[in-house]
Amino acid sequence: MPLTIATWNINSVRLRQSLVVEFLEKWQPDFLCLQEIKCQNDQFPSKPFTRLGYEFQAVHGQKGYHGVATLSRRPIEEIHSRDFCDMGDSRHVSVLFRSDGRTVRLHNFYVPAGGDEPDPEINPKFDHKLRFVTEMEDVKSVESGIPSILVGDLNIAPLENDVWSHKQLLKVVSHTPVETEGLTRAFELGGWSDLVRNTIPPSEKLFTWWSYRSPDWTKNDRGRRLDHIWAAPELAGRLKKIEVVREARGWERPSDHVPVLATLNLE
Repeated sequence: MPLTIATWNINSVRLRQSLVVEFLEKWQPDFLCLQEIKCQNDQFPSKPFTRLGYEFQAVHGQKGYHGVATLSRRPIEEIHSRDFCDMGDSRHVSVLFRSDGRTVRLHNFYVPAGGDEPDPEINPKFDHKLRFVTEMEDVKSVESGIPSILVGDLNIAPLENDVWSHKQLLKVVSHTPVETEGLTRAFELGGWSDLVRNTIPPSEKLFTWWSYRSPDWTKNDRGRRLDHIWAAPELAGRLKKIEVVREARGWERPSDHVPVLATLNLE
């Protein structure tokens, strides 16, 4: 039986609870990793998701902003979160689960956006982002013999065709060389495999985020690929399918991100 893992920056889970329910009912992933839930743990709307079979929930929330949550139809054996940069932000949660006798770790990340000015000397938000990505170099695809999957809103579009215009966005936060090089370094040092680009060639334009500021996102199509799914090589070799739910950007009161799903044959 295939295993499907989805990632989605929901931009307020309480505001878009009905969209999450709609997505779970239609796509039925085994795991849904949400970012930017914008609520504390006791405010998380767990009951509607539990009723759909997602009774295992790892929520690491924060008042007002940030926050990540992983919903699962499969038992979770361990929940862990790490405070990157010692900032007290809720930007990471990981879980352990078993699939066909093997233990797998699933990381759920929400990397800082970094503000508007790509200069760490004058913009503390950008400095935070760069330090956060540097600390991600410690996150390995295999730890203590356990292979991992890493998903989330990494807020960086690393490849030329991950943005609508490589040349025009080179000085725009999310696609500056210092960011893309930093994320690539964390990716390579961690021994990761990019499941999305393993399926959809880097020569093809691919986006998962479109700004709310765009008057017509479908016509302009000025997007960026900010949402990622990485995996240990042994798991990447079992990849069956990748799906980017582009239609979700056109739903009523949508997030500015869309869900990305990976299906693997682990069983």
